Amino acid sequence: MHIPDGYLSPATCGAFGVVMVPIWARAGRGVRKVVTSRYVPLVAIGAAYCFVVMMFNVPIPDGTTAHAVGGVLIAVLLGRWAAVIAVSVALLIQALFFGDGGVLAFGANAFNMAFVMPMVGYGVYQLLTRRVSLTSPRRAAAAGLGGYIGLNVAALVTAVEFGLQPTLFHTADGTPLYAPFHLGQTIPTMALAHLAVAGFVEAILTAGVIAYLQRANLPVLRINHSGVATTDEDLVAAPKLGWRWIAVGMGTMIALTPLGLVAPGSAFGEAAPKALNLRKYHLNAVPDGLRRYAGWWHHTIFNGYDFANDKHPAIGYLISAVFGILAIAIVIAIVLGSLGVYRRHQRPDRIPA
Repeated sequence: MHIPDGYLSPATCGAFGVVMVPIWARAGRGVRKVVTSRYVPLVAIGAAYCFVVMMFNVPIPDGTTAHAVGGVLIAVLLGRWAAVIAVSVALLIQALFFGDGGVLAFGANAFNMAFVMPMVGYGVYQLLTRRVSLTSPRRAAAAGLGGYIGLNVAALVTAVEFGLQPTLFHTADGTPLYAPFHLGQTIPTMALAHLAVAGFVEAILTAGVIAYLQRANLPVLRINHSGVATTDEDLVAAPKLGWRWIAVGMGTMIALTPLGLVAPGSAFGEAAPKALNLRKYHLNAVPDGLRRYAGWWHHTIFNGYDFANDKHPAIGYLISAVFGILAIAIVIAIVLGSLGVYRRHQRPDRIPA
């Protein structure tokens, strides 16, 4: 679902960047109201989770790949505005250091995955969990369904962005200047990838984490659900955040990231210009705008999550995961620090939705 540079026109990229500015500002206000230094690590861990889970590519029957995002899970645990910040930081690190998603297209990618997905998914979760106890199995199921729907709506929005490019931006003879995919191609392809495969991965991961926390670490769920009834009064009376499960979980995910290399092919709409199937899209050459802006950012450190020209891809994936998590932690600390989080020492009652 990451849109590389060159597939969207500069005007489209600029428009989404402008749209995201007030959204990021609103997210900053939402988080600043209640988040103290006590919860900064959880926001960083949420962003790191999104970064790592997006490294796990899953195969799609048409030969492409897709991945989960994790935005709805972060929204359920820490609130939707915290999810906007966490996923945006993960996407920024991916674009700047790994070439996964374009730098020019960062605003569009953030709109799709950091805004649309958590907002829609969390809305579904809230709708299905009214008057439901914190330990009810229905809550985990609702979170999973929210993840499934949120991911698919984000994929649909991405498909529309791709599909409108040849209609809006083309030469006098109708040749596309940027993405050559039409809506009749983008919507079915993205629907297959996410309705049939990636959406279920997102749902299972989201529901699984919530179900685990219901049994093993209810205080983490309590952060964003302070007024929700529960059947475990002891945990509510003396909340203690446990960090061991986080360290074990993230460590396991990092160790398993090379599995993301198993799936063949690349995601739809993410191919480099030289790998574009021109015949499939009835083109004689790579669209001018795509050729001009593709690879616009030349300063990636681990391009494609690799550091040795695919000589040791598994090691490259592992090093990329560790580096990405460290970079995310630093950026989250800077962002939340700029929002004045470290000047607040009182314990918040909850992180608002």
